[in-house]
Amino acid sequence: MMILIPLLAALAAEIPVARVIDDAKAVDRVASASKRDMPHDLLRRIVNDDIETLRGRRSDGTYEYAGFERFESGRVTNSVSVQRDEKLEIRGPFVYRLLIESPSRRMMLFSKNRRVYLDHVEIEYVPERGPQKTQDVKLDAWLEPGQNKSIDFEAIARQATVRVFAHPDKDAGYGNLTLSLMQARVFDHPDSPYADAVASEKAILRGLDHDEVPSIRAMAQRVVNDLQPSVAATPARTAAGETPTATSKSDTELYTELQAIEDLLTGTEAERRQGLDRLHQLVRKLRSQQ
Repeated sequence: MMILIPLLAALAAEIPVARVIDDAKAVDRVASASKRDMPHDLLRRIVNDDIETLRGRRSDGTYEYAGFERFESGRVTNSVSVQRDEKLEIRGPFVYRLLIESPSRRMMLFSKNRRVYLDHVEIEYVPERGPQKTQDVKLDAWLEPGQNKSIDFEAIARQATVRVFAHPDKDAGYGNLTLSLMQARVFDHPDSPYADAVASEKAILRGLDHDEVPSIRAMAQRVVNDLQPSVAATPARTAAGETPTATSKSDTELYTELQAIEDLLTGTEAERRQGLDRLHQLVRKLRSQQ
């Protein structure tokens, strides 16, 4: 693990800071020239994209300099009709809670909804780090119209598939349910090397909401000032005399291997042993290339 951490940190530095600086300068210039025609949507897209960049977004949706917390940022929702013994399924990314609701009225009708029996819930999910896990929750309860039932996941799921086993009241007839997966909110690590720049980018978004041009310009200039030192510290040219613009194929392969090792090291005892073996093999390979 002591070898793995600095290797990951070195690879994580491949963030196009110069592009973010250029974007901040563009935001400043557009804001200064705009009257009542400021392109709010376009500027928001640029700023949000730069925030994602500075967070170090990975291919699997996780971040190098940000994480996820149990505060709702959105929902994946599915409304279903329970007419017999049913296996109701819903899927979603970066979720942490299942909410089962029984509407007071049936879908598309003005008549009162009917109660539904909830037997149990099966949750298959991949946590932010580590192998796939399962969580089974026995409910054994009737859900009356207007009531709801929530189930928290044992960990925030990078991807989850949830199955709810239910049946209607045979005497009363079918009932309706609404299944919702709560999506976790992204939070920025305070020790990120780009924490100040991200905070300024968020302030630009707030300024756009209220057409505060002086604030937008000041925060855009602050982004440039915060990031300029990191660009100055980066070699401007490669050995071949070309400006580096992308991570090499070998770095990408190394990063992929390190991610796989990291996942194994957070798994079972057998997986941790496998992860250590792969780490030793990787270290020997890197030494031979020196």
